[in-house]
Amino acid sequence: MSTRRTVGRFAAVGVVNTLLDTSLFLLLHPRLGVVGANFVSTIAGMLFSFLANGAFTFAAGRPTLRRTALFLVTTGTTMWLVQPVVIGGLLEALGPLTAKLVAIGVGVVLNFAAYRWVVWPAQQFPRSAVSQQPNV
Repeated sequence: MSTRRTVGRFAAVGVVNTLLDTSLFLLLHPRLGVVGANFVSTIAGMLFSFLANGAFTFAAGRPTLRRTALFLVTTGTTMWLVQPVVIGGLLEALGPLTAKLVAIGVGVVLNFAAYRWVVWPAQQFPRSAVSQQPNV
């Protein structure tokens, strides 16, 4: 699969993931409060992201324990370490909304790289049937 197509699929999964996360947060916020609703909605978003990126974006087949652990470590690092550092560094200069949006952008780039080369590396993808046929 071409890099352009992979990036497009990654973006599509991200849009659906963001809608799922936001919708669940808004639905659950009145009952669970900010922290509870955010916890549930981000876990649901991460689960969707893991399954959809594995199957649709990177065509990796069945999830494995190793890939699950790598996904959780890379996504958790981006969400709970990198983003707060970026926000903290840019907050005074850009304001909270712009700093958060920049942090999300940095996270998207880092997550794509981690997913592509660590969680679902290319050498583990099945080769196409055309490339497996012997030369005649």
